[in-house]
Amino acid sequence: MSPTLPTIPPIEQLLPHAAPMILIDRVVAVNEEQLQAELEIRPDSLFHTGSGVGAWVGIEYMAQSIAAWAGYQELRQGGRAKIGFLLGARRYSCSVPEFVTGLRLGVSVQLLLQAENGLGSFDCRITDLATQQELAQATVSVFQPHDATHYLQEGMA
Repeated sequence: MSPTLPTIPPIEQLLPHAAPMILIDRVVAVNEEQLQAELEIRPDSLFHTGSGVGAWVGIEYMAQSIAAWAGYQELRQGGRAKIGFLLGARRYSCSVPEFVTGLRLGVSVQLLLQAENGLGSFDCRITDLATQQELAQATVSVFQPHDATHYLQEGMA
């Protein structure tokens, strides 16, 4: 049986990102197949345009939630968060043109497929936490190579 962590670590430990590129605030629930993250749209949020954040950023909220899920799985095994790549999103739909200032969002990701070669697919949803209304959904594909440094060096050659 895999070891479990006593508490959910801060988002900075789950993502291989540094501020200001960390866009989600916290992880509130996680297990072997899913994760629930939260964030609030604030005037200082990255990509804020004055009234909110464009709905297109929802794909990155989903991708970072997937990365946090992967980081948690690595930490559980005694490792650390590793670099991964967003390959694409299928059928991204969002019912609002932007996420307005003050909106609290829940981002849920559910593992659909994880291959040995590092490819993965997740069902992702963004919900308005105040009303529980689903605002966005997509199937997101990602790739996490076993050795990102080697992978990137090979790609540059």
